[in-house]
Amino acid sequence: MFHLDPKQAVLEHVAHPPKAKAGPVKLGDLAAAIADRPIEPTYPASVVVGVAQVLEIGVLMLTGITLFGLNGGDKLLSVITTLAVVAVAHLFINLARMHRIAAYRLGFEQIWKCVLAWTAAFAVLGALVLLYDSGNALSRNWIFNWWAVGLVVLVAYRVALYQVVTRWTEQGKLKRRTVIVGGGKDAEALIESIKTGAHDDITLLGLFDDRNDDRSPESVATVAKLGRVAELIEFARRTRVDLVIVSMPLFAEHRVLDMLKQLWVLPVDIRLSAHMSKLRFTSKAYSYVGGVPVFDMADRPISDWNLVFKWLFDKLVAITALILLSPVMIATAIAIKLESPGPVFFRQKRHGFNNQLIDMWKFRSMRTDMVDTNATKLVTKDDPRVTRVGKFIRKTSIDELPQLFNVLKGDLSIVGPRPHALAAKADNQLYHDAVDGYFARHRVKPGMTGWAQVHGWRGETDTVEKIMQRVNHDLYYIENWSLWLDLKIVALTPISLFTQRKNAF
Repeated sequence: MFHLDPKQAVLEHVAHPPKAKAGPVKLGDLAAAIADRPIEPTYPASVVVGVAQVLEIGVLMLTGITLFGLNGGDKLLSVITTLAVVAVAHLFINLARMHRIAAYRLGFEQIWKCVLAWTAAFAVLGALVLLYDSGNALSRNWIFNWWAVGLVVLVAYRVALYQVVTRWTEQGKLKRRTVIVGGGKDAEALIESIKTGAHDDITLLGLFDDRNDDRSPESVATVAKLGRVAELIEFARRTRVDLVIVSMPLFAEHRVLDMLKQLWVLPVDIRLSAHMSKLRFTSKAYSYVGGVPVFDMADRPISDWNLVFKWLFDKLVAITALILLSPVMIATAIAIKLESPGPVFFRQKRHGFNNQLIDMWKFRSMRTDMVDTNATKLVTKDDPRVTRVGKFIRKTSIDELPQLFNVLKGDLSIVGPRPHALAAKADNQLYHDAVDGYFARHRVKPGMTGWAQVHGWRGETDTVEKIMQRVNHDLYYIENWSLWLDLKIVALTPISLFTQRKNAF
C-alpha cells in the first residue's frame, strides 16, 4: 500500500490549460439529438440527505416537546434531555450509515437499524438517570412514553422516506447525467460495473473517445459513441452533464492529462475510473459512483448545498439593494431621458454560466446613434460616444444597477467573474484567443462584482496583461469560493468604486 493524491497531481498539470477553441464544434446527429432532448429536473443526493436529516431531527424533537406535559419534573432539564437524546440517536443512525441515498432505498434493514439506534440512545439516557437522577427530576413516565411514541414516529418517517426515495429513483430524479471518456475493454468493464452497481444513480448519455481505430468501436456495451472529446465540450454546453468518468488505465498518464486539460473548462465533476487498476491505494484516495471506485480529479465549483446558499444570498442581496437603491435608479432613468433621446436601458449579449448566452441589462450611457452592441471597440477616456450622464454613471458603476434584475432572474450572481462582451478584444485579439483557459471562468455564474474588480482590475482591458490579470483573479475566486468570500467582496466593492474611479470610463 502507498498513498497517492491524484487530484493534486492533476491540478498541477492543468494549471496552464491549452487555449479553448474559439468557435463551437459541430456535433454528430446522434449527439445533437441527445443534447436537444428535454431534461427532467433532478435532486442532488447531498441536498436530499441533508433535508432528510433535518426533518428526522425535527420530528423527533417535536415528539419530545409535545410530550413535555407528561413530565412532572424539571422543564429545563427536559429540554436539555430532548436535545441530548436526539443528538445521540442521530449520531448512532449516522454511524450505522443510514443517512445515504442507498440506505433510504432499503426497506426493513434501515428501519430496524434506526429502531436500534433510537433505543440505544434511550439506553444511554436510562443509565444516566439510574446513576445521577435519584431525585426524580426527570419523569420516568415521560421517558418511556417518548421512547415508545418516538419509535412509532421514527418508523413512520422512515417508511415515508423509503417510499419517496423509491418513487424518485423510479422517476430518475436522483440520477446524475453522465458521459464516459475512453473506449475499448476498459470502458466496457466500467459500463458493466455501472449497470450492476450504480444503475439507480447514473444515466449514461454516451461515450466520447479521440481514437478512431478498432480500440474505439461505435458502441461499447450498448452505449453509443457520440464523438471526440472536443465535441464533448460542445455537448456539455448544449445539455446538462453532471459527471464525466474518464475510463483509461492509470499508466496512460499523458492521455489522461490531455483529456483533463480539455475538460477542465466545464462545470462538471470529473472522475478517473479505478475499476480496472491492479494498483491498490489507501482508502482515502477513492470515492465511489454507486459501487464503482473512482479518483476525484475535479469538482464542479459551487454545487449542492453551496449552490443553495449562494442562491439565497443572491436573492436576498438583490432584493435589499433594489429597495435601497430604487431612488438612485429612478433619478438615473430620468436623467438619461432628459439628456438624450432613446431608451433608458441598454441590453447586450454576454456569456453566462457554461458559455450560455444571456441578455445583460445596463443603463444606457452612450448616444443612441453610437451604441456599440457588440463592444467591438472598448470605451476609452473622453470617448465621444458617451453622454455626460453616461460618463458619471459609468465612473460610479450606477450603469450596472439594472443587473440586479438579472440576478433575480437567475442569469447573474451578485459576486462572480464579470461577463465580457462577446466581441471584446485586447491588443486586437478576442479575449478567449488571448488568454489560455479563458472559458474556465464560465464554470460559475458571472457576477455584478468580483474578486478581480475589488483588486484593481476594473474598467478598460485593452492589453493582454490586463485581461490575464482579470482571468487569474476570476479563477482564484472559483477555486476558493465561500460565502464569506462573497460577503468580503460585497463589502469591498463600494470602497473599490471610489479608489478605482480613474480606471472606469
